Amino acid sequence: MLIPVVMAVAVLSAPMAAQAQTQAATSRAIAPYGLGKPGSERDLSAWNIDIDAQGNGLPAGSGSVKQGQLLYAQQCAACHGAHGEGKPADQLVGGWGTLRAPNPVKTIGSFWPYATTLFDFIRRAMPYNAPQSLSNEEVYALSAYLLYLNHIVPESTVLNARSLPAVRMPNRDGFVSDTRPDTSNVACRSNCVPATVSPR
Repeated sequence: MLIPVVMAVAVLSAPMAAQAQTQAATSRAIAPYGLGKPGSERDLSAWNIDIDAQGNGLPAGSGSVKQGQLLYAQQCAACHGAHGEGKPADQLVGGWGTLRAPNPVKTIGSFWPYATTLFDFIRRAMPYNAPQSLSNEEVYALSAYLLYLNHIVPESTVLNARSLPAVRMPNRDGFVSDTRPDTSNVACRSNCVPATVSPR
């Protein structure tokens, strides 16, 4: 009678032992030095703030050109110039028609293909001395004002999660997909068409 009982115990304990080994391996993989913990959804949401070309990930809120003008003077002009002309930081306005020149001027208005990229960059990295300190409304307003300075939207524009992705940038068709076999076009997520436009 002893042998069957021992075998039953062995059969029952095998899955438990495997589960314990899996948990131990997971713990070692997560914190090989006894530090850290698995990231929760709440932990990830603090840095998972990217916005794609189609506007996926844009937050609620809105901002106007007029609101952006005041914010720009307070938060941006010291680095980018009173009207986006640059100095000491990058030029944000102008450069139209220079992309084929020997020294192209790559600004928001002359080079950037998507207005959503503007929102994403400001929200993530500006102002330089206090990145991610602006509210969503302030980022929408600054985006509206910079697009206005580049003659892309009218002065009456109010941007939000619906209207921002609808803004068509002048250089939208100036980019082509990388067709090398070891790359893939991750920028296009739906209704993708083969690129036929040469870079400008």
